[in-house]
Amino acid sequence: MKGYLQNISKISIANHDFRQVLYTAKHCQLVVMALKPGEEIGAEVHKLDQFFRVEAGTGEAVLDGVQTPIQAGLAIVIPAGTKHNIINTGSIQMSLYTIYSPPNHRDGVIHHTRADAQADNEHFDGKTTE
Repeated sequence: MKGYLQNISKISIANHDFRQVLYTAKHCQLVVMALKPGEEIGAEVHKLDQFFRVEAGTGEAVLDGVQTPIQAGLAIVIPAGTKHNIINTGSIQMSLYTIYSPPNHRDGVIHHTRADAQADNEHFDGKTTE
């Protein structure tokens, strides 16, 4: 079967890696993320659009300086050029998934920790899952 068809909620909640690229298509990419209590993605700006959905935990989304509480079930759309950060302000792991459009990371990459992600200067290399 072409494409990706899985229970993303269960996969997101079971994930304990900071970042794991699950599927990369030509125009978008599906990634699960886990933030430990007090951990954040880190302020960043992309030249692409990004979507987040929180599956477990609580925290804060910061978009162009505006702080908004977030929790399981919330969706966040971040237009290209928006400075943003996601912060886990809760006491349990924040589980979420994100869709980059177009892809942002190398297909299949796994960063077990935020430090691993910061140390790896990888970027999407044009190779898709299929």
